[in-house]
Amino acid sequence: MPAPASSVPTAGPLGSAAYQAELTRIDQVLAGPASRLTRVRTAEGLSDAMNTLADSLNTISVRLAAITVTSRLTAVHGLLQVRIGVAATQLTGLSAETEDDARCGGVAYTSQKVQRQLRTDLSAALVQLQRLKLTFGKTLPDPGRAPEQVRPDNGDVLVRRGPNGTGQLRITNGTAKDVAVSIVTDGKPPGTPQVMVYIQATKTATVKQIGGAYHLYFKSGTDWDPDNRKFRADCAFKKFDQTFGKNQGWQVNLKPMRNGNADTTEVEAY
Repeated sequence: MPAPASSVPTAGPLGSAAYQAELTRIDQVLAGPASRLTRVRTAEGLSDAMNTLADSLNTISVRLAAITVTSRLTAVHGLLQVRIGVAATQLTGLSAETEDDARCGGVAYTSQKVQRQLRTDLSAALVQLQRLKLTFGKTLPDPGRAPEQVRPDNGDVLVRRGPNGTGQLRITNGTAKDVAVSIVTDGKPPGTPQVMVYIQATKTATVKQIGGAYHLYFKSGTDWDPDNRKFRADCAFKKFDQTFGKNQGWQVNLKPMRNGNADTTEVEAY
């Protein structure tokens, strides 16, 4: 009875030329799953693409484990297997929370973060391969450098529109994340605040000259996008349930407290 077909390469040991041929074949296997990261249009699609790529990396790891190489290549061969395993684990672990991040920063931006993380996870092995005149990772997407991190100063007023009034609001951000607080005139949607103010984690700011009755929304997260005035990752959106009366002074603390007297509700992204 003939032996079953096998998808793993011969045992080796492989020298540089044969090993390069194997790396080239692996690149071809990765080409399709890796390119999917650049074509996704939805958060669910991005999560699926990450899981598919993780499966491909795990298959490649099994393939690599089945071959032996010459002593000159032993160290880099072992390192490549380790880093491929790390990359697969990262993709699998991050796929669920990536859907939430895509809601914050957008699918394209979040996909680029995933692509950069993939290259970071493999970089140690790629560098060692290059030193041995071997190439790998040509099919991996390259989104370029990440945007420069921008963090507004505490109390920076990001938006101010509409008539001024005599209302005043002192806001304490007792949480561990930065927030952007929107003072929204009663009857208006949260995306059109009369004032939006940035408050860094654990700090306090005061907003003056607030006009009319208003509602208070706040969004928290990391990686601030100054052009779109939103957080690109780890975002959450909430609203104080009460209406704040016109021409009055108020104090609020954004940190939930056991004896607090102001309820908040999670709201859709704005």
